Amino acid sequence: MSAPASRFVKACQAQPVDRTPVWFMRQAGRYMPEYQAVRKRHSLIEICKNPEIAAQVTITAAEALGVDAAIIFADILLPLEVMSLPFHFSAGEGPVIERPVREQADVSRLRTDRAADLGYVSEAVRLVCKHFSSRLPVIGFCGAPFTLASYMIEGGGSRNYVNTKKMMYSSPAAWDELMSKLVTVVSVYVAEQVRAGADAIQVFDSWVGCLSVEDYRHYVLPRTTELVKSLQNTGAPVIYFGTDSTALLPSMKETGAEVIGLDWRIPLDQGWDAIGSGAVQGNLDPVVLLAEWREIESRAANILRLANVRQGHIFNLGHGILPETPVENVKALARFVQEYSAQMRASSQV
Repeated sequence: MSAPASRFVKACQAQPVDRTPVWFMRQAGRYMPEYQAVRKRHSLIEICKNPEIAAQVTITAAEALGVDAAIIFADILLPLEVMSLPFHFSAGEGPVIERPVREQADVSRLRTDRAADLGYVSEAVRLVCKHFSSRLPVIGFCGAPFTLASYMIEGGGSRNYVNTKKMMYSSPAAWDELMSKLVTVVSVYVAEQVRAGADAIQVFDSWVGCLSVEDYRHYVLPRTTELVKSLQNTGAPVIYFGTDSTALLPSMKETGAEVIGLDWRIPLDQGWDAIGSGAVQGNLDPVVLLAEWREIESRAANILRLANVRQGHIFNLGHGILPETPVENVKALARFVQEYSAQMRASSQV
């Protein structure tokens, strides 16, 4: 860890801070002119695999926005390649898995011995940590086992996850072997990010909201808990985030993650009550950033009031920044959260 005394890390641990730390999912992305300029010269995968470029994209965004943490530029699907499952990005369609995993034989062919080949991500983390030193914490990240498995099985994104659920229900042994292999690879991959200096790890379970509570607890919770415990052995706090996951929040907390990310579909105080203890992250609807400033300010202030200066709140969006978002709105939101939360804490101590 490069900045263990930062307010962001303290908030992850539900320790006292002088104001609410703020960062944004996809804070380095297509809405920024600097990133657009890089993308004119390099593909997404080329950026991810070039540590110097990935580090610069990460640093540029964090410094431009004035946020309290930098998240390394990477993609959650990178581990699939070292598991012998090629993928590419199709214009307008997102990721495409070239040979989807559908049967036991497909699962058996997946490798778990090449996680070290992802070292370009940890090298990018090292470069970002060297740049910021203790001035700004750096967040590493990975995809959760269920979300990675769903991409592998569906061959890309999906609306109803028929093939994923079919394997869960009809081939439970193959499903568990797939989840186990993902835990093995991702654990090594993330441990290297922490060794390179990452101060926290965010686990993205982007598609877990498609599951019932019963299915989540039976097919997903055990292996996700295994991953979280493995990551915690590195000493870095873990943020576990899923979308459309309101009904799953109490179960997600059982993974033991220090921070549970909330999407915008539940008021922050209700989400916090649902998990019962620990820290939370969230949860402004990213579409609000397309509104007039008065609306953005009002919505952000309400979230901070719902947090009520309780220790362990990290301000973020309920999902990633959208490509059409005005950069100035993001910068203004970061400043507002920092200033307004500092005022709230000062007032509470009078």
